[in-house]
Amino acid sequence: MNRARVSVCLLTTATAALAADAPPDKSNYHLFNPTPPALLREMATDRPDKTESPYTVDAGHFQIEMDLATFTHDRHNPDRDGKTVRTWNVAPINFKVGLLNNVDAQFIVQPHTYTRTSDPAAGVTKQRGFNDFLVRVKWNLWGNDGGDTAFGLMPYVKLPTNQDQLGNRSVEGGLIAPFAMELPAGWSLGAMPQLDIARDGTGSGYHPELVTTISFGHDIVGDLAGYAEFFQSLSLERGAPWVATVDFGLTYALTKNVQLDAGINIGLTRAADDWNPFVGLSWRF
Repeated sequence: MNRARVSVCLLTTATAALAADAPPDKSNYHLFNPTPPALLREMATDRPDKTESPYTVDAGHFQIEMDLATFTHDRHNPDRDGKTVRTWNVAPINFKVGLLNNVDAQFIVQPHTYTRTSDPAAGVTKQRGFNDFLVRVKWNLWGNDGGDTAFGLMPYVKLPTNQDQLGNRSVEGGLIAPFAMELPAGWSLGAMPQLDIARDGTGSGYHPELVTTISFGHDIVGDLAGYAEFFQSLSLERGAPWVATVDFGLTYALTKNVQLDAGINIGLTRAADDWNPFVGLSWRF
């Protein structure tokens, strides 16, 4: 075989190898032309940690992410004036729909919140009802279907649909920028800067709040994985305290389309909730 023929064979082999490694072109799929099951990416969720995922739901598919049960306890908080606040959220749901290969829409519903406040001076008060409604759109800029890193943008708006004074009755919003990276030795990293535009405590205007998170995950055994996370929120409203938590959790993949999770968020600062355990479920269809 002469050199020219050898060169052609090597070039053909290299081209074939690159084509095999390249992700499939899924740009022609959309809500009304769903991605075929054989081309679905691995299911990625925005829970159970607070660090959102940059990966979107495949076009034309749906995903439900929900807390089966979650409880929050807060006592050591300077803003509470000796009060103890316990909150139960029943089945808050993030319903996602894939619009394009790299865009999904999300609708977060909190159907029932129950809060019990124990005040040494005023006794016990209770609040219950529907909570606020959030709408988010996630746009993946790169890494959705392959690569060691991924990045996305997710603007959102909160609509004040709460009952029984469970919220501040104000429209709020912001922008989230989730990032993910594969690390050596099977570790993964997630990070997320977030800018919120929140209502002032006095109700007279708005102020920015800056949120940052970093999360590390690793498989434990089989389909069981775990993560550890640091979360912080800094409000630029005058006199607002620093909120920080450290979070731990587990995920277990029952199937490629169903995932269970459980975890706990622990307050590091007095302004943060003391502790928040939860169990949850994610399901793609």
